[in-house]
Amino acid sequence: MKKLLTLATLFILTSCASIVSGDQQIVSVETPNCDQASCKLTNEQGTYYVSQTPGTVTINRSASPIFLECKKEDTVETVTVESGTKGMAFGNILAGGIIGAAVDMNTGAAYVYPDVLVNPVECK
Repeated sequence: MKKLLTLATLFILTSCASIVSGDQQIVSVETPNCDQASCKLTNEQGTYYVSQTPGTVTINRSASPIFLECKKEDTVETVTVESGTKGMAFGNILAGGIIGAAVDMNTGAAYVYPDVLVNPVECK
């Protein structure tokens, strides 16, 4: 019984970031030089849309950068936004070991994008 309890505790600790904050994130998209632009966000986990800026969208976290393409009429601008590693991921290595870190990295839970993504597209 003690072994089973130890294994269960270890499993819980090894998935720390994925349990605490999940593998998704809500981000705001802004185009300060062009109100009401439409935007497409793409990373290795999927493609997401904001029909009108400013707006918000739920994305899947990933180690890969996110490409933010915004347009209005004939004007299009694409920027690349890098993800960062969450501090919780490093704590997970200490508390849960390599297995927990691997789970969080594979699901994207170990990574985070800025809360506000800005595209400098300028309307005509």
